[in-house]
This record gives sequence, structure tokens and C-alpha cells, in this order.
Amino acid sequence: MTEGTYDFGRIERKWQAYWEEHKCFRATDCDVSKPKYYVLDMFPYPSGQGLHVGHPEGYTATDIVARYKRMKGFNVLHPFGWDAFGLPAEQHAIATGTHPEETTNKNIANMKRQTKALGFSYDWDREVATTDPEYYQWTQWIVLKLFNSYFDEELQKARPIEELPVPDGLSDQDRRRYIDDRRLAYQSSVPVNWCPALGTVLANEEVVGGVSERGGHPVIRKPMRQWMLRITKYAERLLDDLKEVDWSESIKKLQVDWIGRSVGAEVCFRIDGYEDNIWVFTTRPDTLFGATYMVMAPEHPLVGTIVTEAQKQAVEAYCEAAARKSDLDRTDLAKDKTGVFTGAHAINPVNNERIPIWISDYVLISYGTGAIMAVPAHDDRDFEFATKFELPIVQVVQPPSTEDAERVARGELCFTGDGTAIHSGPFDGLATPEFKEAITAWLAERGLGKKAINYKLRDWLFSRQRYWGEPFPIVHLADGTVTGISESELPLRLPDLDDYKPLGTAEPPLAKATDWVNVTLPDGSTARRETNTMPQWAGSCWYYLRYLDPRNSERGWDPEKEKYWMPVDLYVGGAEHAVLHLLYSRFWHKFLYDLGYVSTKEPFKKLVNQGMILGEDGQKMSKSRGNVVNPDQVVTDYGADSMRLYEMFMGPLEAMKPWSMNGVQGVHRFLQKTWRLIVDEETGRLSSCIQDAPADEETLRLLHQTIKKVGDDVESFGFNTAISAMMILVNHLGRLQVRPKSVLESLVLVLAPFAPHVAEELWQRLGHANSLAHEPWPSYDTGLIQEKQIELAVQVNGKIKDRIVVAAEADEDAIKAEALRCDKVVEALAGKTPRKVIVIKSRLVNVVV
Repeated sequence: MTEGTYDFGRIERKWQAYWEEHKCFRATDCDVSKPKYYVLDMFPYPSGQGLHVGHPEGYTATDIVARYKRMKGFNVLHPFGWDAFGLPAEQHAIATGTHPEETTNKNIANMKRQTKALGFSYDWDREVATTDPEYYQWTQWIVLKLFNSYFDEELQKARPIEELPVPDGLSDQDRRRYIDDRRLAYQSSVPVNWCPALGTVLANEEVVGGVSERGGHPVIRKPMRQWMLRITKYAERLLDDLKEVDWSESIKKLQVDWIGRSVGAEVCFRIDGYEDNIWVFTTRPDTLFGATYMVMAPEHPLVGTIVTEAQKQAVEAYCEAAARKSDLDRTDLAKDKTGVFTGAHAINPVNNERIPIWISDYVLISYGTGAIMAVPAHDDRDFEFATKFELPIVQVVQPPSTEDAERVARGELCFTGDGTAIHSGPFDGLATPEFKEAITAWLAERGLGKKAINYKLRDWLFSRQRYWGEPFPIVHLADGTVTGISESELPLRLPDLDDYKPLGTAEPPLAKATDWVNVTLPDGSTARRETNTMPQWAGSCWYYLRYLDPRNSERGWDPEKEKYWMPVDLYVGGAEHAVLHLLYSRFWHKFLYDLGYVSTKEPFKKLVNQGMILGEDGQKMSKSRGNVVNPDQVVTDYGADSMRLYEMFMGPLEAMKPWSMNGVQGVHRFLQKTWRLIVDEETGRLSSCIQDAPADEETLRLLHQTIKKVGDDVESFGFNTAISAMMILVNHLGRLQVRPKSVLESLVLVLAPFAPHVAEELWQRLGHANSLAHEPWPSYDTGLIQEKQIELAVQVNGKIKDRIVVAAEADEDAIKAEALRCDKVVEALAGKTPRKVIVIKSRLVNVVV
């Protein structure tokens, strides 16, 4: 290798060491002399597999923006850390006996090495890991605040629990129950996805086809004591405040659909022969006269009460089978409807008709009230169910279309739209919207129903039966009540265990640590610590706030720093987090806003989702397919700058695209060509073509066009087209015998955010002693950008006949005259007079004959 060869490995190691030694990317808190810019990556789980080439795509995008913004004069915060709790480390601990912390720290070290090798401009002094007690102390602190708060319905905000108005005359026990029932963090027995093999509860998204996504173990539904967070209290604000953020409409829609706001009515059906009532939520109270049966979820608490002896065995068997299905499996619209009659009946409140009560797994206990009124003439699922089990179908809505009306009357069609009320007693003839209002008022007057808003969103199930998670700062008292520990006792650290295997019961692994579990309180009474741990989501809900003040031992973050840095200006991550992580973070942020701990209503101002990078075979990368690309190998063979540049050159950031090693080689050749513009490969000195000479007009125009294009593209995340513009400029400069030094310096500066290592090296070789990390972004002259002459295609009846060159400022009449003078156009016209001549600015002229 000669003195002047582009030795990317040596160059990249040199500049990474320089950046670290000089702390080039350290953010300065509360620097009011500059505008701030907070750019954030969704931090990764430290997997034993390390980084894959999908990770650096988003990280490179944010790094380009961070470096560009520094050059534009912003005070940039660009931190990094690790979402480090998680089931894989626990499973490894169960299998090997290795403490999850050891595995996690090893994985962090490896992924940090890989990340640093790519030259991202992170402020590593702010690095956090959710597994550090100094971090999860403040996760526990937030949970304590949730436990010690309630939601004021009138003010629509959280308030400290001591401000809760409590009715007079309650006994001590009833008073405690009243307060506990209103806490934002509370306990409840709820049906969960229990995986006996993994010994933990799984989220719906972690269950596929009735088995765990990890390991393929059977999963059953069973009621268990769980900690819950009242995210549903924030449903309206989570919807309304989406207008405050710059997110794509598709991501907003995912959140809107997940929250699932529905306006309708709650209706009371009396159970015949019992004192109990069944309340149902419906968006179509106008169809009540067509309710011919009811369906309850198999888990509904009244099922065991109302089932008749004759139906008991069939109902129990059905409930047991339903417990083995996930919610997704149960609500699959394509699947065959199943169900069992309970033997009981309900009374339809609008006509006093006695209707049968069935159970079916297409009704979920987690949605609405866990029971529905079935109107088979006007609901697709009810229609399928009634058809299969030969239940009555009564039409109560007349469609506007005569053909549809006839098909509904014959039982061939289920009509779900708006129409006119029929067979509905005194309400006949009312249009659907009118009828909804009238019947809701009628029910309310009689105490049989009320207007209601319902959400698909459920309260957040916030506990896991695992070891490797944040311990709850909660103790259970001897009288069955619970209380939070003192904030001065935080962090409550995880105890060590001899082994991490599940107990084989619903009791979590922490129950083994009896010395840790059993505590004596200051008043001498005994209590038991909570043995569930928090889900992995907990630490990732608020990590963007800890980056603001990561070493603060007195509080989670300093309020002045929060006011300065928040909100996050740009957040980049995978679309797979579009709902849960983002929804949970927004919920916690709004709660903290209510209590005055943060100054903004929303945490993330702009959100961008990068697309997935596929294998060279066009398939999703996976070990089983053997198509995973290791970034370490790419960096070794072609350098970090080539890796970064290729990931941005593949296509639009949001698009899905396949990996190509030929593409990596292509951008590597571009970097070599850029290197040779400046460095003589034989001597290692500056190229003899470089002179302190003024640039010619064409070069100057192309340079200023490139500066503008690259800057505009960075602002709009069009990184691929920015790189194309730089390639055009490099090709042009390569053809010059004299290369103005000032032009090359500007080229190096616009290249720097994309390929920072080679840019730093070339900047130094051009005679600059300091790093270019904070050099000003080159300016451009709008006057120089404009072309003096433009070339236009000339068509006759849509077919290109010739091309003309005209002044850029030429008007339409001058352009038309020039086009009609072309010999080939004159020949094509053959003496005919054009009917019209159309000028499309900067593109073409079309002569119509």
C-alpha cells in the first residue's frame, strides 16, 4: 500500500480516537447562545447476535442530521444507550446459570464496539442502560408516582392521591378500598397469556397461533393477579394531541385504530330468573329491536353463575378450549364461528322478548363489557353465527337500495349501513342517526342505558413473572393492602438467586429470594415485597428524559435541562414500535406533564420510521435463511464510511430494500475517486491539480447547486439523492486539469455528515489543523445556482424531432420562435401551419399540427 492510498481502516481508527479524546460531540446543557436540536435513535436491545445491517440504517440517518445541524450552528444532543432488560437474557440464565447481568453487559460491550466502529457522533458521556440500578431507580420513582396518583375526571389530569376527595363515613377498610380503586397503578385479576414453559405472562404480540413467539411453547389464557396502569384514562388526550406532532398519517392512524374510540350506548339486559344484569356496549343502539340473542366472552364472570346443569359440561369444555387461544386467533374474521348455549336467557329491554345467551370466543372480555347483543341482520359476525346455529334473524334497518332491501328480507344479505328504522315499534321511519339519539335518550329516561364512549385500548398490563426486570417499589401488608416504599429507599435492587428457573407455578422467580421478599417495616410489622417485575417496556418509556441528565443522583432529570432540550426534535426507529412503545411513552410523558415534571405535552416532535433492509435474496434477514449480513465484515472489507454511505444510497429511508454487496463496492469506488481528487496516491501529498485559483463558471454553478441540494435533502431525509448530487460534482471535478482548493474544501464539508472519517482526513490534508465537526456548513449563492442556458426537447405531435438551447430567462414567445426555426421541425411540418405550440418550462416544446 503506497503512501497515498485510501487506507480506510487506519483513517477510521485515527479519527474515532480523535473524536473520543477531544469529546467532539459532547452536548452543552442550556447553551442559550445557539438553537438546540435533540436527535434520538430508538435504542437497541443488546442481543448476543450483535448489530445487524438494519440497525445502522436509522443510526446513520440520525448521525447525518446531527452532524449537519452542528455545522448549521445548532447545539446538538445525540445520545445512545441500551434497552437492556428482556426475556432472552433470562432464558440464557435459566439454561446456563449465568447471571443475566453478565450476559447483558457482555452483549452491550460487543454492540458498543460495533456502534463506535461506524463513527456515529454520539455523546457517549450520556450513555445509559435500563438495567443499571442508577437508571431503574427513576423508573421505580415514576411507578411510585403512578401508584400515588389518581385521574381527576373533571380536570382531565392526574393529581396526587392525597388530593382525592373521599366520601365521609367510610370505614378504614372501605376508605382504603375506595382510594386503591382509583390509583393509576393498581392490582387486578385479569385473563392473561400464561406460558408455563417460560414461566411468564406474554403480551398478545408475543403469542402466535397459540404458542409463544420465542421457543414455540403452548400458551393458555388464565386469570392472574397483575399490576395494571390506567392508560385508558388518557385515551382522549392520546388521540387529541396527535395533532401536535409531525408524524406520518399512517403512523397516526395506527395509534388511532389501536385506541379505537367508539361512540354508542351502554344497554342493560336483565337475566331471566336472576337478579344479575348484563351490560353491553353497542355503537348501533338503533338495532336493539333486532337483537335476537346475546353472546358473552367465555371468561365473563357471570358464565359460571347462569349456566344450566344441562349445559354445564359443554360450557366448561368450551371455556377450557378458548383459554388456549390468543385474542388474535379468536377475533380472526375468516375463521369459522364456534359457540355454546348457556341454557340461560336475557330480556331485551326495548320489547321484553326473552332471548338466549350463548358464549363464543369471538367476544373478548377485554373489549367493552365482555358481552354483546347480537343483531344478525345487521352485523357480519352475528349473521355468520346465527346462520350456523339457526338463530332468528330479524331485519330492523331498511337499506336505501331496493335491491339490498329485497336481499336482506330474503336472508341473503347482512346490511350494516345506515337506513330507515322498521319493525322497531314507535321508532319506525326514523333515519339511523336520528334513531340512535332517540333510543339512547329513551333508555336513559328508564334507567336501562346511557350514552357511552368506548375504547379498544385496555389498561396496560404492567407485570411479568420474570426475574430480569425492574422490581416494583411496592410491599404487601399483612391485612392484604399494598403500599409504596419510601423514595429514599430507591433504588430497590434485584437480589441474587441461586438459579433463575420458574417455580412451575404462577409465583415469579423472585419468590425464591425469601430474605429479600420478607421485610420488617419501621413500625415493626412484617410485609412481603412484590415478586412480579416490570415489563421491558418500562425502562424504554422515559429513557429520552434520562439522557438529559444521566448522572444526576438526586432526581431523574434537572427541570432546567428538561425545559431547554425537550421535546425531542427528531426520533428515528422501526415502524414495529409505531403503537406500543410510542403509546406507552406518550402516556408516561402526559402523566409527568400533569404533575409538573416535564414542560411539553408530547415527547417526540418529529418521527421518522426507516424501512427494513432485506437480504440479497430479497427475503427478511434471519439466521435460518442464512442471509444475514454482518456489519463487522462490511467495515473490515470496505470501511465504515462505505457502509454508512451505502445504507443511505440504497433508496428512500422509509422504503424496504434488498442488500447488495455490489452496491457497497459502488459507493466505495466513489470514496476512492473523491480521495484521488485531493491526494496523489503515489506520493501521499496533495494532488498537483489543486491550486488556489478561482473556479470557472460551470464548476461554481455546480458546486452551489450541490451545496443547496445536499442541505435541502438532509432536511427532508432524501439522503440517497443528496449522495447522487455529490457523485455528479466529484465526476465533474475529476475531469478538470485545475481543481480550485476552495471548491474541494466545500465538497469535503458537504460530504462530512455522510462519510465523516474520510472527510476529516481530507480536511486535514487540505491544511486545516482542527476537526471539521463544527465547521460552518458552506453557503450558496442563489444567483449562481441558476443556469444561464437550458436545453429543451422539441416535439411535433408528441414525437421528439430536435433539441434547442435557449437563455434560461427566455420568455415563451422567444422559445416558440426558436423551436419553429429548427430544420428538423420545419421538415416535419412540411409547410403546414401549427395548430398550437405548447411550452413546458425547463423541459420541452410540443408543436401540434
